[in-house]
Amino acid sequence: MADIIRPATENRIRALPCFSGAIAIEPLKGGLSNESWLVSDRAGRHVVRFGSDYPFHHVIREREIMTARAAHEAGFAPRVEHAEPGIMVSEFIDARTLDAADVCANAGRIGRFIGDFHRTMPRHVRGPGFMFWVFHVIRDYARTLEQGGSRMAERLGFWLAMAEEFEAAQVPLPVVFGHNDLLPANFMDDGSRLWLIDFEYSGFNTALFDIAGAASNAGMAAEQSAELIQSCIGHAPDAAFLRAFEAMQCASLLRETLWSLVSELHLDAPGVDYQAYTAENLARFQSALDNWRTTHGIKTNGKIHP
Repeated sequence: MADIIRPATENRIRALPCFSGAIAIEPLKGGLSNESWLVSDRAGRHVVRFGSDYPFHHVIREREIMTARAAHEAGFAPRVEHAEPGIMVSEFIDARTLDAADVCANAGRIGRFIGDFHRTMPRHVRGPGFMFWVFHVIRDYARTLEQGGSRMAERLGFWLAMAEEFEAAQVPLPVVFGHNDLLPANFMDDGSRLWLIDFEYSGFNTALFDIAGAASNAGMAAEQSAELIQSCIGHAPDAAFLRAFEAMQCASLLRETLWSLVSELHLDAPGVDYQAYTAENLARFQSALDNWRTTHGIKTNGKIHP
């Protein structure tokens, strides 16, 4: 995010009622859609996160704040210290943000953590239930991109056909409560335990999307993915589950590509190059798609080039 704080942003942070005494404000970098700041006062350090509702991304901040509070109650997330429209303040956790290599190297630990989250969170979330089904998200993103005149609108028909193929490969599974945005940077490690942050997309789902998302976002090898899966679900998967997992990895990467294309139309986060992020995820999706169709004996109908 921007290193120089805008006067209006600084004034809004200083007016928040949750700080004690004089405060110091520093930028926190790394977010793709929200602006975050590290605020220090005499009570300690805090993270101030700005973000409005994003209907085009199905993001409702009231639901995100409820989930963040529930995740803290359940032992997975930092405490929410203050919330008001457009702002959430959380305690600062002195922990290291994970990268893809960290997630791959800790596949079993990550899998157990995800499984615990899935099983525990339904006892803590409140209010109307929200379901995140990636294939609905892909279809809705396609409508948004077509209506918005996306620079890649001509590819939507092919992507939607692929999404139908991936959805048809899914198998019946129990419904759990998923995080649904398991990028490596949303995991943190304080040296003794893991933490989760950023609950914008959290909701009821099957376990496969979080498992596939964690694996595909980190670029896991087959043996790492196998360890992740077994650690999360508690037993070795059968062939149908593995096929569904491979399809869901493709769907996860397609969803991230479309997320970036939608963001090109609707977001302007400081320092974020959405076209570059689109190209990165499109290349990863093409690789996963080629692997899917080769593995399952289906000839690829053309290439997608970033």
